[in-house]
Amino acid sequence: MTAPAPTTTRSDSEPRNGLDRFFEITRRGSTVGAEVRGGLVTFVTMAYIVILNPIILSTPDVDGTILAPGAVAASTALTAGFMTILFGIVTRLPFAFAAGLGINAFLAFSVVGQVTWGEAMALTIINGLIIVLLAATGLRKMIFDAVPVQLKLAITVGIGLFIAFVGFVNAGFVNTGGGTPLELGTGGSITSIGTLLFVVTLLVGGILIALKIKGAILIALVAGTIVAAIVNIFTPIADFGLAGGGLFALPDLSLIGAVDFGFDFAKVGFVALLMFVFTLVFTNFFDAMGTMTGLAKEADLADAKGDFPRIKSALIVEGVGAVVGGATSSSSSTVFVESGSGIGEGARTGLANVVTGVLFLLAMFLTPITGLVPDFIAAAALVLVGAMMLAQIKNIDFSEFNVLLPVFLTVTVMPLTYSIANGIGAGFVSWVLVNALSGKARKVHWLLWVVAAGFVVFFARGPIEALLA
Repeated sequence: MTAPAPTTTRSDSEPRNGLDRFFEITRRGSTVGAEVRGGLVTFVTMAYIVILNPIILSTPDVDGTILAPGAVAASTALTAGFMTILFGIVTRLPFAFAAGLGINAFLAFSVVGQVTWGEAMALTIINGLIIVLLAATGLRKMIFDAVPVQLKLAITVGIGLFIAFVGFVNAGFVNTGGGTPLELGTGGSITSIGTLLFVVTLLVGGILIALKIKGAILIALVAGTIVAAIVNIFTPIADFGLAGGGLFALPDLSLIGAVDFGFDFAKVGFVALLMFVFTLVFTNFFDAMGTMTGLAKEADLADAKGDFPRIKSALIVEGVGAVVGGATSSSSSTVFVESGSGIGEGARTGLANVVTGVLFLLAMFLTPITGLVPDFIAAAALVLVGAMMLAQIKNIDFSEFNVLLPVFLTVTVMPLTYSIANGIGAGFVSWVLVNALSGKARKVHWLLWVVAAGFVVFFARGPIEALLA
């Protein structure tokens, strides 16, 4: 997604001032100008999340409650700004934070069908507290090292396909078929103006990304919305209307603290809740560690083993992001791979994070723009993000079938069952069984057996809960 980062020139020069000393700017071969520029570019490439997160979290919960888009946008911007600044100050690393794609999709499409949004955010907080505990004790890194890299990558790829599939469905590009489970558009062809504009926005975004234009997704969303507004003047588009009231407003922070720990076990069983937390922890856990490792290498801040400065603090703060995201009802806040765009512009320290964070805080006052973006336009962003996540598949070696099958199941089960948890579970269970029964049991870490056993319980939770009842 970003150009390779320039090689960092280390400097032994004395810090120029307290700011330089605190963020180690000169020591890492950077300048204040490079950090400001890098922070600005990172914000531009990430700003789409303020528009996209409310779209993803718009799913009705088990009680039919829908989160107010404007409030979600404000919480998303507030959390991203706070966590990005906090991470930059504590770790002095240029990794920006926002609501994690994949985690928000899991909440919207797998969790709130059985619990309320308040309960879903309570689960997110519990997930964050567990991650903080694992990071503080050093267990997080130990577990990360135990899981095969092929499965870590497969989860990213699978979530990418799942997000893209959601985008296709939301845009009406894919619908329930007549004689087939699914079909293109209606009757096998595109008949809706909204779907056509989705295709145009998708192609515009794809071209901009291919040209390595900074903020490509944001530009595509804005362009698509403008075109849709013009088309709507001459040919009304179904379910499309621009909200009035201007572009600026005081942020709606009503969702802060809207958390409910009083789980209704009559609606959802304890086993299901346990597996929801497990899947949240697992998704949050590996996605963040993999992203931070990659960004550290891109910034030339990682050693031969992939470790980077203040790694333990970084992992703890990342867990705090889940707690804060749950408390603000914006979903778990985690490190964004788009931070690589700022690194590519020269960012090497946490000062870049401060710049990005301040811009996110200012974005709280622009949340009315989220109501201007039609669902079919926002759907194009989902597909583009999914396509970029799919790129990780190039790093998987498919030469052995004991790797190919678990990866295949992880990647395909997610979109086909509309569940990230199902895909992760299918991958882990098949990895353990196929490898153990094909003469490679010694290569299966004992932790994987524990995880696989947990997912077996998850898949059989219906009969198990019936027996317990």
